[in-house]
Amino acid sequence: MNQLIGQAGTGEASRIDLLKSPFNHEEGFVGAVAMPKMGVLSGSGVVQPKVAILLCTYHGQHYLAEQLDSFAAQSHSNWEVWASDDGSEDDTRAILEAYQQKWPDGRLSIHFGPAEGFAANFLSLTCKASIDADYYAYSDQDDIWEPNKLARAVEWLNTLPANIPALYCSRTRLVDSNNNEIGVSPLFAKPPSFANALMQNIGGGNTMVFNNATRNLLREAGENLPVITHDWWAYMVVSGCGGQFFYDAEPTLRYRQHDGNLVGINATWPARFKRIRMLWQGRFQGWNDSNIAALRALSHRLTPENLEILERFARAREMSLIPRLIHLKRSGIYRQTLFGNLGLIAAAVFRKL
Repeated sequence: MNQLIGQAGTGEASRIDLLKSPFNHEEGFVGAVAMPKMGVLSGSGVVQPKVAILLCTYHGQHYLAEQLDSFAAQSHSNWEVWASDDGSEDDTRAILEAYQQKWPDGRLSIHFGPAEGFAANFLSLTCKASIDADYYAYSDQDDIWEPNKLARAVEWLNTLPANIPALYCSRTRLVDSNNNEIGVSPLFAKPPSFANALMQNIGGGNTMVFNNATRNLLREAGENLPVITHDWWAYMVVSGCGGQFFYDAEPTLRYRQHDGNLVGINATWPARFKRIRMLWQGRFQGWNDSNIAALRALSHRLTPENLEILERFARAREMSLIPRLIHLKRSGIYRQTLFGNLGLIAAAVFRKL
């Protein structure tokens, strides 16, 4: 089966390739002691890499059990959950503790989050020194993972040298609060790249899995950063530092849309109008201020080409209209859709970048 995938590469132009998928499309079906790294055999006798699932929770009692059950149903069985709860006052922590008792020792450890928002919570887990694994998977509290989610990510990550930062993400299957399917997330057509990452995130954090080279970059940058979201930050860091980025066209989880979502799907018309309103209120401009400041702390890790893109973009934002438009064009920044790029032009004209 052919599959459209995106990959931001090292030492060559980013591109979208139509390739034969290496994945099997017929798949589909709490103590604080860490499990041994690389210590579980697959059915074929091959040692499975260890995946640390970084789960952040806050008032998640309604859907958390389904999320945890979907971990247990993974075909890739060498995983452990590191749960960071941000001060839930409902039954979230009790649910976690029940699964900690239910599962074998080392499957689930529970920690207190920084209580500074979801991005800070995820970054605190990312930078937690006691977590040691081959790969790391971000997880929300209210989705349902498909049984082959980790297996697909691990299969791609295993193809890359360990010293190359690598980040896997995928499309999602959209479901309502009762797990009834209502659609799929967009399949982006433009190549992933740093110039795109400066303008938007295309990979949902709930689908992201990454290696130690990526984690080392995120830990070097630190957890006390003024970033907007942890997943957008990961896309910027990996693409900016010459890593590999893979956008899997196969949905790997059921992304629940409900009233309690902190971040929902952005492809609906209400979501588009909300973004337009935020743009005119100067929210996007503030986000760019924060992202630029955070990226400059890692400027020594950016490739020369991407450092030039960042600095050209930063300088252009301060220029008068005509020079601003010229330099923004030369920086190469872009969004994935026509509607998004029209909005980008308008933001440039009215100095909302």
